[in-house]
Amino acid sequence: MAKEHIAYPDSVDRLISEFASLPGIGRRSAERLAFHMLKSSREEAMRLANVIEEVKTSVGHCSICWNLADGDPCKICRDGRREHGRILVVEQPRDLIALEQTGMFKGSYHVLLGRLDPLAGVGEESLSLAGLLTRVRESERNAGQVPVEEVILGLNPDMEGDSTSLLVAERLAELGIRVTRLARGLPAGSQIEYANSAVLADAIHDRRSVEEDSGHAGAR
Repeated sequence: MAKEHIAYPDSVDRLISEFASLPGIGRRSAERLAFHMLKSSREEAMRLANVIEEVKTSVGHCSICWNLADGDPCKICRDGRREHGRILVVEQPRDLIALEQTGMFKGSYHVLLGRLDPLAGVGEESLSLAGLLTRVRESERNAGQVPVEEVILGLNPDMEGDSTSLLVAERLAELGIRVTRLARGLPAGSQIEYANSAVLADAIHDRRSVEEDSGHAGAR
């Protein structure tokens, strides 16, 4: 007589599969998370479910800077004390948070929601670059409805980040706007979200002109 195969109940198996679909979570880790939820009280499990539902229904992207926000525009774009004529361009919302925690930058931001990665199928059309160009061309579309005076490139200092910075700088050059970048106090190949506050503060303070940087590169 064939031995009957014993499997998880369907709902548990689906829960494990959903956890396993998350980045960095393998099958074993997914099983541990699923069994943790099974052992938890109903109240604890429902708190998690309710928070997930709330995030998916109430959080979106700011129509000006594309940062995550539970209102439109976001708090930074609404803040009349910020220097909205200066825009610091970053790849992801987590980079914005890391830079904002330094307390060094008082302007506004623009989140590209990614960076160029041809092998992964990420091109210019996948980024929010068009929104940035609109802010520069039309001051009424910028935070505070003020003209943009400077755009600071704060992308990660690696190959993809540098390629994306070059693209953004080229598009902005057509509009005659001043473009600078964060100083290379950020180690090449590193990620902004993992840099400490002191390094990020120095990078903001010692930013330099993109044209100046290109001149140095050509002189090598």
